[in-house]
Amino acid sequence: MTLTSRLNALPFDDLDARRELLAEIFGSTLPDSLSILPPFYCDYGLGASFGERVFINQGCFFLDFGGITIGDRVLIGPRVTLSTAGHPVDPDERYDFITHAPIVIEDDVWIGAAATITPGVTIGHGSVVGAGAVVAKDVPPMSVVTGTSVVERRRLKAAH
Repeated sequence: MTLTSRLNALPFDDLDARRELLAEIFGSTLPDSLSILPPFYCDYGLGASFGERVFINQGCFFLDFGGITIGDRVLIGPRVTLSTAGHPVDPDERYDFITHAPIVIEDDVWIGAAATITPGVTIGHGSVVGAGAVVAKDVPPMSVVTGTSVVERRRLKAAH
């Protein structure tokens, strides 16, 4: 997080310094066509990879512990969260364990502002995720998904 703090403190027009810090954050040479606007936040960086012509707007959060793969020609709106990590739902285990699963965003995807993508999700090529959507299951190719429907899955046992 020290590196992302430095990235976010740079003057907006210092593109060379921004590119150098992004390469350090992600631990690899990045495509020249990758554009990430600050502020940007991630926990590890080393768990993310990018295709060509990827645009990531301001205020995005990448929790990349489980791995994030972003294909070619992907647009990610402002304040999008890609979260590969979580916790068990059992209250007795919640504070002691972290769960994780990769997120895959295939080619030609557009993710609207303030959407949240949860662990283990694949967004199929050509799909659109509407602004504010919460995506907790795979999105088929060439689909448009929206909304934040909440469904009670089960009741938990009381913590001890």
